[in-house]
Amino acid sequence: MATIRKRSEGTYQIRVSCGYGVDGKQRNQFKSYKPEPGMTPKQIEKELTRQAVLFEEECKRGQITSAVKFEKFAEQWFEEYAKVNLRPTSYARMKQLTKRVYPAIGHKRLDKITARDIQKFVTDMLVNGKNMNTGKPLSRKTAVHHLSFISDVFSYAIRMGMLTDNPCRRVYIPKQEQDEKEIYTLDEVKKLYESLRNEPLKYQVYLLLAIYSGYRRSEMLGLEWKDIDFEHNIIHVRRTSQYTAEKGIYTDTTKTRKSKRVSKMPVSIMNLLKQFKAEQGAEAEQLGTKWEDHDRLFTKWNGEPMNPQTPFEWLKGYCERIGVPFKNIHSLRHLHASLLIFEGVDVVAVSADMGHSVVGTTLNLYSHMFQEAKARNCDAISNALSFTNEIGTEKESPDEDETEVETEQQALAL
Repeated sequence: MATIRKRSEGTYQIRVSCGYGVDGKQRNQFKSYKPEPGMTPKQIEKELTRQAVLFEEECKRGQITSAVKFEKFAEQWFEEYAKVNLRPTSYARMKQLTKRVYPAIGHKRLDKITARDIQKFVTDMLVNGKNMNTGKPLSRKTAVHHLSFISDVFSYAIRMGMLTDNPCRRVYIPKQEQDEKEIYTLDEVKKLYESLRNEPLKYQVYLLLAIYSGYRRSEMLGLEWKDIDFEHNIIHVRRTSQYTAEKGIYTDTTKTRKSKRVSKMPVSIMNLLKQFKAEQGAEAEQLGTKWEDHDRLFTKWNGEPMNPQTPFEWLKGYCERIGVPFKNIHSLRHLHASLLIFEGVDVVAVSADMGHSVVGTTLNLYSHMFQEAKARNCDAISNALSFTNEIGTEKESPDEDETEVETEQQALAL
């Protein structure tokens, strides 16, 4: 029920109770009304009643929100929604995003944040933001992640009946020229392979299996020996190995439903896996009760699942030792995709092999590779049908003077 209070300056205050906020305190909304000059007391009373009814209806429809600050409500979102519905890795990543979001808009009331406020934050991040680790400018993808987090919080407020509009819908993230992915060249891969014999067997297996399979790092580290079918030379991807500071190393499901897949492997890789299994078995027997049997392929010295950072650190050091530029552990996956594409494998098959949920993801990630492959296909067709270039080409008739000279030469010869 709305209440009306007259102020000394000739204005009126309309107050409507809007229930309780996320902190458990009662929330009231206020609206001021100033009568037009010349209105009679009866007209003012009638108009005040009308304004009070309209204001109360607006509050009931949720068009007026409680005065909760963005940071406070976002923390409530983390507790009520994110912790329950998001993967631990996604939850941890969202928490990291608050380091930039809260200083920018965390102090603002949820109902006072406009699309311009969020647009300014996003634009400033792209123009002036720097990566905390590398010092390089922030990418468009980083801006998309921050905007997505803010949008998720606003969407939750709408579901809770606190808002009716998400200002993030009107925010524009400028497109940037997509950097070409760093991929090892075949010469670099050859050098990686030639020097590999001096490395521990588990890293030999990791590098070659990563190139041949194109698995994500989390999928590689999630492999267990029961996933290896030595009889049919196939490997099943059924889980991932993840890490957060809060949970440590833990087992999770695959990224998407289609990430669960089966890969056929060459005999050379399967033989290397057999050798690796035998070596691991010998190590486990030597350690005895100190060995923790998790059935994982890639482990620490005592059988515990390997830390996700370990393959990264090994590959970086290995590249430095043999003089090959380090291009990130994920570039091995890109290398696998590029080899498939340049061998003429169609996009649907590449997408399935990479475990992408939709073909569009594959096209977006490797569009320039498919374009280059398409250009090569055009050249291949032209070369195969080169004989068609002669069609429609007539031999030019010899010039009359040339004919006369040729006739004279024939006569002399006789």
